[in-house]
Amino acid sequence: MDMSIEEFIDSEVKSNDVVLFMKGTPQFPQCGFSGQVVQILDHLGVGYKGLNVLESAELRNGIKVYSNWPTIPQLYVKGEFVGGCDIVREMFQAGELQQLFSEKGVAVNAAA
Repeated sequence: MDMSIEEFIDSEVKSNDVVLFMKGTPQFPQCGFSGQVVQILDHLGVGYKGLNVLESAELRNGIKVYSNWPTIPQLYVKGEFVGGCDIVREMFQAGELQQLFSEKGVAVNAAA
């Protein structure tokens, strides 16, 4: 891999509408916090890319530096850092997450 971990993260964040840096995969989250964010995104029917930080210590450390945020999971929408599990959950419960997706032009499941 020729690019640095920062360039890789930057590329993923900018080339995918919704990116979740998480422990495990969307199909098999390996921590409760990652699992909660996956459940919220799945409930909203939002398409997203999940990146497993457990596969690479470089990625796990790099994303914390990139976002200046100490914990995993981390959700990005259209290149913008949204937050971790607590923030995503609070935004979802308040209807703000759905509004953010709408403002950013990210399709959500109308039933949500």
